[in-house]
Amino acid sequence: MRMRRRSWVPTAGACVFVSLVYGLFFGMAPGSAEGHDHGQHRMAIANETASRGCARITKPRRQLDCRASLLPARHSLEAMGIPDYGGGTSRPAKTRDLDSFTGPPGTPQQRFDITAALGTKEIGGVPRPVMTFNGTTPGPTLTVQQGDLVEVRLRNLDVRRGVTIHWHGVDVPGREDGVAGVTQNAVLPGQEYTYRFIVPDAGTYWYHSHQDSLRQVRMGLIGALVVKPRTPTVPDAGAQDLVGVIHTYGTVLTLNGSVEDSPVTVAPGSVVRARFVNSDSAPAFVSASAPFQVVAIDGLDLTAPTDLSDTYAEIPAGGRVDLLATAGSENIRVGILRGPSFVVGTDPGSGAPPLVASTPFDPLTYGQPGSAEAALDQFGRVTRSFDYRVGQRYGYLDGHYGNWYTINGRMIPDVPMFVVRKGDVVRMRIANDTLAVHPMHLHGHHALVVSRNGRPSTGSAWWVDSLEVGPGESYVLEFEADNPGVWMFHCHNLPHARAGLVTHLMYDGVASPYRIGRVNSRLVNQPE
Repeated sequence: MRMRRRSWVPTAGACVFVSLVYGLFFGMAPGSAEGHDHGQHRMAIANETASRGCARITKPRRQLDCRASLLPARHSLEAMGIPDYGGGTSRPAKTRDLDSFTGPPGTPQQRFDITAALGTKEIGGVPRPVMTFNGTTPGPTLTVQQGDLVEVRLRNLDVRRGVTIHWHGVDVPGREDGVAGVTQNAVLPGQEYTYRFIVPDAGTYWYHSHQDSLRQVRMGLIGALVVKPRTPTVPDAGAQDLVGVIHTYGTVLTLNGSVEDSPVTVAPGSVVRARFVNSDSAPAFVSASAPFQVVAIDGLDLTAPTDLSDTYAEIPAGGRVDLLATAGSENIRVGILRGPSFVVGTDPGSGAPPLVASTPFDPLTYGQPGSAEAALDQFGRVTRSFDYRVGQRYGYLDGHYGNWYTINGRMIPDVPMFVVRKGDVVRMRIANDTLAVHPMHLHGHHALVVSRNGRPSTGSAWWVDSLEVGPGESYVLEFEADNPGVWMFHCHNLPHARAGLVTHLMYDGVASPYRIGRVNSRLVNQPE
């Protein structure tokens, strides 16, 4: 393996923001229809309406602020930020098109066809409208080997606003990241798109649409991706894989789309590796009724994990956690606290003890002492250092006044965009000055957790791509800038992302040809 590694109830102002940001990012209002030649006309009317709204403001300063906040219907991601060079060079680099960062040529070891479509699924005895990959939600689990060249052909049958596939946690080449308006255009009904990439690291990952994500992920455009190690590691040797996608449809919590427990028949002494993926916007809590180990976070194995009891592991929105447990003479339960589980044993149909756990798992001190420091030493000197401070403040955004999310005290389009060059060692300090939990997701990279609230990481090296930052918390991360592209860096509580908690990591000299918003009469790129 290559070395690198609560839910929030929106305020009334934030609810207005959801409507606002549709126009801000996407060039259309919530629920508005795509189609024909009326899109540009609707946007012109919307912009004129916002401008007239600003004109009705009587205080000159406020009117100027309102007008200054008006945003275009279509724009590049780079236009959404003010460059922050983190103390590094700001001399322009030679420009290279994002489309040049693709997977390699050659015959893929794994090839998949995935079709996105509307559908219906019975969940908890109630039929629900859903969106599916290959007719199911969650979509099929894709299993590949570390180092494989993977090719995936995405077809859109009838998802009207278009779809993409983002390979969450996989450090794919820049063009293969699957973000509408940033790395590609959304795939409209009747169209298809092919992704090609080598999977660099073994572990548990997932895939989901990154177009109209709040709606499409909620409705089920999700699936697991498991990358098997080329050489089995100790936790993998002889263990039976269980893949559990955690997802809430409406208000119904499911494991692999079911509210029921999943029986797994094994002999006493058998070891299972339960790979949990949290596809919700809120954290999930997993545990086991027998002693267990946390053997991986966000795909990457921990060093020298130890047995845990009466403990639960919190999985941030978008994150993954792998638990290792051994079946005894009695059935055991491995799964979601107060939710469905895997029941593992010789007679799983007879049930297992309920999950009861009171101690939160803390990765900061878990595993082999000194491993985190050793990983940090391999980076060398930090060449760029950034702050990512999450806050809220009142102000105008696209002609609307409210209490919006901010990054370093600024709102879109004046948030910082973090500019790096390949080979930089990057230090990132993330601080949360709000009352909400923010699961922060960096595309294209894994970062090493250096400290939390000033306390250093002293156990196993803890690598993340989805890190939960609680109210008042701060983290210091480090990573190597080794994957050129334009990379989203956003909160994976998707309502928060839609409410403005979005920026990006940009490699100097890399330019994206894609645009967010209404591209033409049919296509509206809507990332969040």
